[in-house]
Amino acid sequence: MGRPGAGLPLPRLTVRDTAAEAIAGIVQRPGRAGLTMLGTVLGVGAFVAVLGLTATGAGQISRQFSVLEDTTVTVADNGPANDVAPPGTNPRIGFPADADVIADHIKGVVAAGVWWPVALPEGTNFSASLALSGEASQTVNLLAVSPGAVKAMVPAMVAGSPLSTYENDTAQHVAMIDTSTASALGISPARLPSHPAVFVNGIAYTVVGIYSSAQRVVSGGSAMLIPEDTALADYGNPQPGIGTQEEAQMVIATKTGAAEAVSREIAAAELPTDPHRLVVTPPPNPLKLQGEVNGDLAGLFLILALISLLIGAVGIANTTLVAVLERTGEIGVRRAVGARPRHIAGQFLAESTALGTLGGLIGTCIGVGIVVIFAAAQNWTVVLNPVYTLPAPLIGTVVGLLAGAYPALRAARTSPLAALRHA
Repeated sequence: MGRPGAGLPLPRLTVRDTAAEAIAGIVQRPGRAGLTMLGTVLGVGAFVAVLGLTATGAGQISRQFSVLEDTTVTVADNGPANDVAPPGTNPRIGFPADADVIADHIKGVVAAGVWWPVALPEGTNFSASLALSGEASQTVNLLAVSPGAVKAMVPAMVAGSPLSTYENDTAQHVAMIDTSTASALGISPARLPSHPAVFVNGIAYTVVGIYSSAQRVVSGGSAMLIPEDTALADYGNPQPGIGTQEEAQMVIATKTGAAEAVSREIAAAELPTDPHRLVVTPPPNPLKLQGEVNGDLAGLFLILALISLLIGAVGIANTTLVAVLERTGEIGVRRAVGARPRHIAGQFLAESTALGTLGGLIGTCIGVGIVVIFAAAQNWTVVLNPVYTLPAPLIGTVVGLLAGAYPALRAARTSPLAALRHA
């Protein structure tokens, strides 16, 4: 007696048939297919967009660093405290009296000047005339600045004007304060025409300007700037020596690419008889910073992108499993006409893989579009790493394949008789 089915061809399902069945299953249920793809679209789209925005943002940070930090040179007085200054120098600050002018003569220097934090007695209070509040509720840094230092700091003025050369040369009691200090003292920009004054332990300084931020030295924190000669007359000399809080320093703004040359020449130009007294700090290597920024941001957002992909995979698995339960009758009919478990598994696996691939393509397009639109809105240069962008659709394929594995096995293990009862 022959075995059952003898003489009949063995059931088989070719790759072409599997693809056709998968496409038919997707086309016949467009709503469910769209919901299934949505997880992959969001996951891959987030993956591409997050990494693209990270690279674009890091490039913008690096560009800003190159523009600002690569054009800044600082010089500090390294002379010991109470040391006798070299001949021809200003004994009060360790720099020549015409330090600003000397630095301006060096090729590549845009602006340069001397500044230092003024040493104030403990318990010094800052109060204002014409103010609603009588006293500052926060610590204010009192800085002595030369006219060249003010130019090198590049303050963004909100009202009034920066400290001038005339005000410094005549040692006038004037000041320039930032917006946070002005707010704490109750001085609004609209009050400047009334010539409000800030009292520092009873010494009045007329406010001539209010700034919101500065590119160098005083970019953060509350600060009050007074002319260099006024500070010397009112508070005495700064203390030399690296590490002291009141040491005199020079800030130099240079043209792009000139910082290294300026840093090599400035000490000898300022103190030709004792150049080693001055410690020159050139800007750090921008390429190193760029690499660190890119690495830190890429690592952080890569984790977020992978979490998005995981959420997409869970969505595909859930939707595919629901589809298996809904198509139990169809599975029973296929098994009854000779389909083997591997054929059923292959069909559902092909559907989830196709949906993952299609979702990956759509998500990649959406992610790239988000990066381009955002960069255009911010006037940034788009940076897209092909290492992440080109394989993104394949990531959708892998996600679909893995997410559909369990539902496909579940469908393959469905009993034909139990499935037919639901048909």
